Amino acid sequence: MAQAGVACLLVCTEPEVRYFTGFHTPFWQSPTRPWFTVIPTEGKPIAVIPGIGESAMSGTWVDDIRTWPAPQPEDEGVTLLASTLLDLAGPAGRIGLPMAAETHLRMPLSDYEMLQRHLGDATLVDATNIVRSLRMVKSEAEIANITHICRIVSESFAVLPELVGIGMSERDAFKAFKIELLRRGADDVPYLVGASGPGFSDVIKQPTDRVIERGDLLMFDTGSTYAGYFSDFDRNYSFGEPDPGAAQAYRTVWEATEAGLASMRPGATTSDVWAATAEVLTDGGSLGNSVGRLGHGLGMQVTEWPSNTAGDATEIVEGMVLTLEPGFTWEPGKLMLHEENVVIREDGAHLLSWRAERELPVIG
Repeated sequence: MAQAGVACLLVCTEPEVRYFTGFHTPFWQSPTRPWFTVIPTEGKPIAVIPGIGESAMSGTWVDDIRTWPAPQPEDEGVTLLASTLLDLAGPAGRIGLPMAAETHLRMPLSDYEMLQRHLGDATLVDATNIVRSLRMVKSEAEIANITHICRIVSESFAVLPELVGIGMSERDAFKAFKIELLRRGADDVPYLVGASGPGFSDVIKQPTDRVIERGDLLMFDTGSTYAGYFSDFDRNYSFGEPDPGAAQAYRTVWEATEAGLASMRPGATTSDVWAATAEVLTDGGSLGNSVGRLGHGLGMQVTEWPSNTAGDATEIVEGMVLTLEPGFTWEPGKLMLHEENVVIREDGAHLLSWRAERELPVIG
């Protein structure tokens, strides 16, 4: 912050507020009240929050908690926030706010305009890189939480063939898997998508009443959580012997994952990982990849910085937690998607998810 000439940092989204304060609550699902945290260049964060959250915030390491009686649409904490920022930045200071890709502003635009008017000659500047550089590299405590939820999900995938079968609806299969994840210790399963059928390209849909038939493929992809940290990986199955094209597509994404894992080491870049993975997919005859990237960061959100793309070029460093996610279209409308989770250590990538089977698993 000092190097960037930023007097203080303002964050207002759930993962950033939680990262700096430890304030963890599902109350963020209510859009009525905004929540703010101000980080000075020295000293502890300052919470500027609705009064309903004062008790919970007082259980964190934050001592300075400033509240207003929300909801109060005519001034939803804006005046209080502006005075806090000006106390730290001065009348013409620079205030950092994440503004770039993979950030958002969690306050009404009218309140943001009101805040700018109250700040006068003080300016809001982009501080995405400050937050990004911190959150991309995980502490050992963060890695332990992600490791734990990846183990829970891996164990649940291992018994999935016992939970689902031909004649079951997608909806019932989703429910059975979600219950298993919770039974084994996941705190929540906020992200569970998948598909069934002889082939599919929509891999982010919710379940339907479609009945699973012999010859179908099944893909489940889950972002389950433990202590506020996510897993994010999928597994594929075939009900009965798979179509040769599907079996070959699965082998191709498995080999592409191997190539990606070998390339994930400190000093390499996300674009190096993309190139190693994409080469195997192209050689395998891929018709394209509608997913748009071949992996991403993972942590307090199911997707974080960086992205494994041709142009991202983020340097991989020890302590990053990443996904590797090759997608392979082997026929029009038929996408095979595979994903693993890893932590980067001095000697390269260490799997957090249990490695998928080399051949497409068969159920029934």
